[in-house]
Formats: sequence, C-alpha cells, structure tokens
Amino acid sequence: MSSLSIFLYLTFFIAVASATFAFMWQSTYQLYKELNKPIKKYKVPAPHPEMEGVKYGEELLVFKAKEEDNIE
Repeated sequence: MSSLSIFLYLTFFIAVASATFAFMWQSTYQLYKELNKPIKKYKVPAPHPEMEGVKYGEELLVFKAKEEDNIE
C-alpha cells in the first residue's frame, strides 16, 4: 500500500468516527432536552382515531341482526 492510500483511509475513518460521535452526542442532547420539558396534560383521548369528536356516552349507529329460522 502506498502512503497516499493509508492517508486517505485514515482521513475517511476519522471523518466517519467523528460524524458518528457527533450524531450520538446530538441525539443524547435532544433526548435530555425533551425529558426536561413539562408534561402536557391532555384530555381523555378517543379510543380510536376515527372516533375523534365523539363524546363518551353518545349513541352511535347500532346494528342488531335478527336470526331467522330457514329450514329447508
């Protein structure tokens, strides 16, 4: 191997290692920043996303199937 290829390899290795360390550091910082925020108090969430705006106790469309005796 030539000294140029060793130099390029070490240069890129240090660049990747530095970028990885910076990414981990920033991710940890963002996590601690989010954990220090006050917890928001939400009203009771809907049991399903399609039921947003439906109040508890509100009557919904009900389907009752009647059994028929068809003996053939």
